[in-house]
Amino acid sequence: MSLVSQCRDMREARGKTLTEIGRVLGMASQNLSAILLGKKDSRASTLEALAAALDAEWVLVPNERAQEVRQVLEGKGSGPDRSARSAVDIFLDQE
Repeated sequence: MSLVSQCRDMREARGKTLTEIGRVLGMASQNLSAILLGKKDSRASTLEALAAALDAEWVLVPNERAQEVRQVLEGKGSGPDRSARSAVDIFLDQE
C-alpha cells in the first residue's frame, strides 16, 4: 500500500475533510485532492506535514519486515505476553 493511499485512507478514517486538512497545510483542497488521488507528485515535506495533520508519522520498514508490521497494525501480530510472569518475578518467588 502506497504512502499516498495510506494518507487518503487515514483521512477518511479520521473523518477529516479535504478543506480541514488543506487549511492546516496552507494548501488548496483541490491540490490536496490531486495529491491524494496520485495525480500530482508532492514533496516529502508536504507528505510529512500531511501525516502530522492526520496525527500520524512516516515509518520506513525494511521489506523483509513489512508483513510482520502489517500484521501488528491489523491486530493480528504477535507481541510480548503481558500476562506472563517475568523472569524477575519467578526468581523472587524462589526465595
